[in-house]
Amino acid sequence: MRRRILLAAPSLLALPRPGWAQAWPSRPVRIVVPFGLGGSADIAARFLAEPLSAALGQPVVVENRPGAGAVIGTDVVAKSAPDGHTLLLMSNTHTANETLLPNRPYALMRDLTPVAAINIAFHVLAVHASLGVRTVPELVGKAKVVPGRLDYASSGPGTPYHIASEVFAAMAGIRFNHIPFRGSNEARTALIAGQVPMMFDAIPTMREQIVNGRVIGLGTTGLARSPLLPDLPTVAEALPGFEASIWLGLMAPAGLPASIATRLNDEVGRVLASPAGRDVMAKGGAEPMPMSIAEFDAFLRRDIERQREWIRLAKIEMG
Repeated sequence: MRRRILLAAPSLLALPRPGWAQAWPSRPVRIVVPFGLGGSADIAARFLAEPLSAALGQPVVVENRPGAGAVIGTDVVAKSAPDGHTLLLMSNTHTANETLLPNRPYALMRDLTPVAAINIAFHVLAVHASLGVRTVPELVGKAKVVPGRLDYASSGPGTPYHIASEVFAAMAGIRFNHIPFRGSNEARTALIAGQVPMMFDAIPTMREQIVNGRVIGLGTTGLARSPLLPDLPTVAEALPGFEASIWLGLMAPAGLPASIATRLNDEVGRVLASPAGRDVMAKGGAEPMPMSIAEFDAFLRRDIERQREWIRLAKIEMG
C-alpha cells in the first residue's frame, strides 16, 4: 500500500488544484474606454498602455466603445470574464450615471470592482467671441436677460462637463439650453465655429484655442488658478463655492482575483509616481490621484452620493 501511495504522489502534483491561479496575463490586456477619441479618458488610457505593457509582459491595447452616455462600453466590461484581461477606463460620468440612468444594464459597485484611481483635472469655461462676454459676471448677467435661451455644448449627457454646466447655472440662478455632442472633440469644434456659444472643457485641450484667440476663457474650475492658464480667474472668484473636475480610474469585472487587482494597482501607482508620469500629467493639467483599492472603493461610493446631490440641486434629467 505504501508503494502505491509513493508512486501516485508525483501524478497528483501535476493536477490543477482549486484556487491555483493561471499565470496572468496570458494574453493581451484591453482597456475599454467608453468615450470617444481624444478626450481625457482616451488620453489617460493610451498614456498607461505603454508602461503597463512593459511591466506585465503582454500588450495592453486601448479599445474605444463610446455611446449611450458611456453605458455601451461599460456594459461590455461588466459582462466580461473577471480574469484581468479586460479593464474599464472610467470617470465621474459613471458615478453620475448611478443617479441619471436608473435603467442601465449594470450597477457600478455590484458588477464592477475598483482597481486604481488615476488622476484628477479641472475644466475651463470658454465662450465664443460672438457671445459678447468676457467675464463670468457678464455671462451670468446675459443669461438672466434671456433665461433658457443660451446654448452650451457638452461631450454628452451625464459627463462631467454637462454636470458642471448645470451646477454652475443652478448656483448662479440662471438657465441654459444643453446641446450634447458625441464627444469633446465635436463639442469643441462647434464652439470654435460659433455654432454653440459656450462650454466647459478640459484645460489642456482648450488652452491652445484660448491663447490663440479662437475662443475666450472666462474661468477655470479649481479652487486655485491653473498653472496652464495663470492669468485666468477661477469661476469661484465670481461664484463662491463652485468647483468642478474630471477624475479617472480603472475598474474591472466583479470577481477579479485580489492578487490581480493588487498587481494592477501597484503598477498604476508606479506609473503615477514616476518622473515621466508626473511630467506628462502636469503638461495635461492633471494631478496624480494614487489610492489603495480600499481607498478608491470608498472614494467611488462617496462620489456617487456627491453626484446625486449635485444632480438634485441642478434638477438634471436625462432627455
